[in-house]
Amino acid sequence: MVDLKGQYEKIKTEIDAGIQEVINNTQFIKGPQIKSFEESLAKELGVKHVIACANGTDALQIAMMALDLRPGDEVILPVFTYVATAEVIALLGLTPIMVDVNKDTFCIDTDLIEAKITAKTKAIVPVHLFGQCANMDEVMRIANKHKLFVIEDTAQAIGSEYQFNSASNMMSVNGSSDEETTRKAGTIGHVGTTSFFPSKNLGCYGDGGALMCNDDEIASKIRMICNHGQRVQYVHDVIGVNSRLDSIQAAILNAKLPHLKAYEIARQNAASWYDELLGNHPNILIPKRVENSTHVFHQYTMQLVGVDRDKLRALLAENGIPSMVYYPIELHKQKAFEIYNKEGESFPVSAQLCQTVLSLPMHTELSKETVTFIAKNVISGIDSLLV
Repeated sequence: MVDLKGQYEKIKTEIDAGIQEVINNTQFIKGPQIKSFEESLAKELGVKHVIACANGTDALQIAMMALDLRPGDEVILPVFTYVATAEVIALLGLTPIMVDVNKDTFCIDTDLIEAKITAKTKAIVPVHLFGQCANMDEVMRIANKHKLFVIEDTAQAIGSEYQFNSASNMMSVNGSSDEETTRKAGTIGHVGTTSFFPSKNLGCYGDGGALMCNDDEIASKIRMICNHGQRVQYVHDVIGVNSRLDSIQAAILNAKLPHLKAYEIARQNAASWYDELLGNHPNILIPKRVENSTHVFHQYTMQLVGVDRDKLRALLAENGIPSMVYYPIELHKQKAFEIYNKEGESFPVSAQLCQTVLSLPMHTELSKETVTFIAKNVISGIDSLLV
């Protein structure tokens, strides 16, 4: 699904030099590479603060801790997403309130959010799934109206840009509007979170994550929580965690960050090739793009219509083509989260997506020749199954 070795070979000199520098100075924890990366990523995203941490799941948990969410508080999230989004809510004793998603974009259906808001609701977690932003005009409008926090899950969409319909829809967290109506994913709400898992658009060679925000006080608290709740060594003001990006991973990210835009373009080119080759097939729905958001294609996820997905995957595998299903089971049907669906609510769009989505290889090293080979096998596989 990804070609990390091919990507590495192109920037081997920078990667190796960065790793060697860390080994030479032996500052494996809190080395200068951390601050350098945080500052560079903040500049790239146009955000005031970036705080690195151990992984994307930690980033979500730390964001909720920094916003003082308490046991019993309700947090709204999409039901069609990776488990980490809901996992940290439950771990903190909060209540995940699940909402169905838009059938075209896979992101939270903002028309359904307000019906889920109660006196206990404290936050919304829009997930920018597969590389495209959720409808942040509506998310921010609702959040401002009901005085809710917004925590963006940007693990799959770093670099994506969102264009607001008007400045009034993106009221800043302090209540004043901003003349600039274009923002990078993760810099819109109160806190943004991301992951640097190796397969991400900006990935390291292990685990890593970060939080982004523009509020000085929240940023300061995030840093404190990441470091055992201390600003000064051995003085612990709050309950914190041990969540650090190590210096070697920061060095790798420092080497890769200047290439992020090129990586984005490479993915978009591959997606365009897929579109051209697959877009006219009656049994395939290619990924929809929205006008407000650029799509950075962490995944190329299509929907199958009237096709046995498992049989198609088997046919592709026979020809050496991997594929993945993100995600096969809605969150509320996972055994771990059944307790949060006491009323037996159904989520029809997510239920359908879980049966029909299929992700094809998507990475920076895809050539048109390879995409053509994959697409031809997808088409021939579907056609053979429909005979």
